[in-house]
Amino acid sequence: MKILLVFATLVAAACGEQLFVGDQVLRITASNEEQITLLRALGEQAELQVDFWLDPTSPGHPADLRVPFPSLQAVKIFLESNSISYSIMIEDVQELVDEEKKAMMKSRRIERSTRTFDFASYHTIDEIYDWMDMLVDDHPSLVSKIQIGQSYENRPLYVLKFSTGGSNRPAIWLDTGIHSREWITQATGVWTANKIAKEYGQDPSITAILDSMDIFFEIITNPDGYAFTHSSNRMWRKTRSINAGSHCVGVDPNRNWDAGFGGAGSSSNPCSETYRGPYAHSESEVKAIVDFIRGHGNVKSVISIHSYSQMLLFPYGYTTAPAPNHQELNELAKKAVSDLAAVYGTKYTYGSTVDTIYLADGTTIDWAYDNGVKYSFTFELRDTGRYGFLLPSTQIIPTATETWPALLDIMIHVLEHPY
Repeated sequence: MKILLVFATLVAAACGEQLFVGDQVLRITASNEEQITLLRALGEQAELQVDFWLDPTSPGHPADLRVPFPSLQAVKIFLESNSISYSIMIEDVQELVDEEKKAMMKSRRIERSTRTFDFASYHTIDEIYDWMDMLVDDHPSLVSKIQIGQSYENRPLYVLKFSTGGSNRPAIWLDTGIHSREWITQATGVWTANKIAKEYGQDPSITAILDSMDIFFEIITNPDGYAFTHSSNRMWRKTRSINAGSHCVGVDPNRNWDAGFGGAGSSSNPCSETYRGPYAHSESEVKAIVDFIRGHGNVKSVISIHSYSQMLLFPYGYTTAPAPNHQELNELAKKAVSDLAAVYGTKYTYGSTVDTIYLADGTTIDWAYDNGVKYSFTFELRDTGRYGFLLPSTQIIPTATETWPALLDIMIHVLEHPY
């Protein structure tokens, strides 16, 4: 098997796929603001090609940094000489990428021979799009597939619509995978969409919700990025749009919304992972959702699902001022997090984005909230950093299963509190 994996790695290199051999993820804890500033400066040094998985936010809060093998010595010397403490979270990133590939290959063989879809495996964009069609075929009176636009590279932006009829009913919007490397989110999206379809008419909560409301679910919100994580660079986060005057590609689609756009919680540098783009809604993937939600006019909740860090967040991210509905959102988040923990003991923190993680502007939920969608939430799924974006596929079903009661809590609250 080892020889097979070495061969697979050589083939990957030949295909122009980025490798992460010897790259490490360091967990770094700054002890004061000066060290935070030093870490941010480290992230800006283009020649090191480091990649913050978790940004440095405040003293005592860990930051996770992927360091390419050639930069390891320089980065560790920098940290040590500035007395910044760190530990090694992931010893070799490529080993985890190889494990993930191996698991996908094995699952694909089984799926082909049994003609079933394996919810406990990661899948390509084509596999997920094929599965969507199967779901629609299996539940034609409940599920339909609509296209709300096209990505930068002209891939369709598909949304699953769950509806029991009626016109322009109040609606809940769900999205996963806006950051393409957060594979646990698309996988959780697939499991959850299947759960909604299967449980209607069985589970009283989802039945009550769908008897009065519609659910719209975009599982692959950043299709170009997602395809790229499979073909070329597993760690790709942004869109794939070309930036005029820069060799760096892509915009952070969760900094591109017209909500505090262009503030300190995003970057103006096209090479940054949090590059906000040239203007708000410059990305077709973002503009399609904006146009859809505005055109619909009756969306009551927006739930955007990310990873990682085990958090449930609500507005605001771009300002420290509390949202007008802070108390209600906080109580609802508290209940959701408690019901999630009851499944497997997974602990989530909760609160407004700015208080819980960091200042972030141009985000989905802040835009939704500022545009009249009161129940706007972001999930940050498993884990807290042991695997980060490379969460083993054995954790897909447990992650999705524990998230389900929290999603139901929010959706039931929306149903029972019309506005």
